[in-house]
Amino acid sequence: MRIDVHAHYWTENYLNMLVGLGKTDTGTQRRIGAGDGPELDARLRLMDRAGVDLQVLSAAPQLPYADDADLAVAAARYVNDEYAAVVSAHPDRFRAFAATPMPHVDAAITEMNRALDGLGMVGVTMNTSVLHRAITEPDFEPIFAELDARGAVLYLHPAGNGACSPLVTEHKITWMVGAPFEDTIAAMQLITSGHLQRYPGVKIICSHLGGALPMITRRADDHLEWEAPATPEPPTQAVHRLWFDTVSHCHEPALRCAIESFGADRILLGTDFPYEDGDAFVRAVDYVVDVADPGEAHAILDANAMALFHLA
Repeated sequence: MRIDVHAHYWTENYLNMLVGLGKTDTGTQRRIGAGDGPELDARLRLMDRAGVDLQVLSAAPQLPYADDADLAVAAARYVNDEYAAVVSAHPDRFRAFAATPMPHVDAAITEMNRALDGLGMVGVTMNTSVLHRAITEPDFEPIFAELDARGAVLYLHPAGNGACSPLVTEHKITWMVGAPFEDTIAAMQLITSGHLQRYPGVKIICSHLGGALPMITRRADDHLEWEAPATPEPPTQAVHRLWFDTVSHCHEPALRCAIESFGADRILLGTDFPYEDGDAFVRAVDYVVDVADPGEAHAILDANAMALFHLA
């Protein structure tokens, strides 16, 4: 079963709710193929063309994060109900990650439990930062404790804030460079903070091959002694506690580097639909076969996700 773990979905109604939360970038997410109705029908046809059996849908980075708790909770419940409806209508084609109303931890845990227990979600999605705060801040640890107790999957996706740096956001490189920086930073925060050891039951998927992580873990090992001496495990070892999706816009050397750095058993198919659409979507699947040997390709495209999500 070929499973795509990095696939976006949102409706116009949900995006309108985010505008009410203060989001200013929803215009770029509309009418690009990620919606319902005819867009959903076209998505299914494209999945068939590429041989993708199942997509795990997520609303990241368009998550219901806001200072107003009531509005954030309402948006999280709305989008999770939408996702449950899509999965119910197409049980052989879709699963979904739950959205939570961060930074409101108690409300987020309540919604997480509703989504996982009542709506059948297969995991939870978070952005790599929460309103410009690191996900490893102590205030957010109850989220990880709940996920750990459940042995749940946590899917991380860049927030699109350029790693909170004007050197990124003011130079038109927020997504092409800033997003993989966000992936890298969040993964390293998880490694240096000890979260991976304190919450070993959480199965964390990092987007975009972990950003620069395949290339810097050995460097990070050598810097621990003087920069982060309390890190409980060398990064070259800690990365084997994480999973990574294949989204690299089909850059074959990047995927090869990730396989060599993490092992094929820690890598999952991702397409970044609808940002890779049409021929690019098909190529996002096929390039794995071009890079990996047959055993690696089977693990990346099929077996790893089936095991992670307990799918027959």
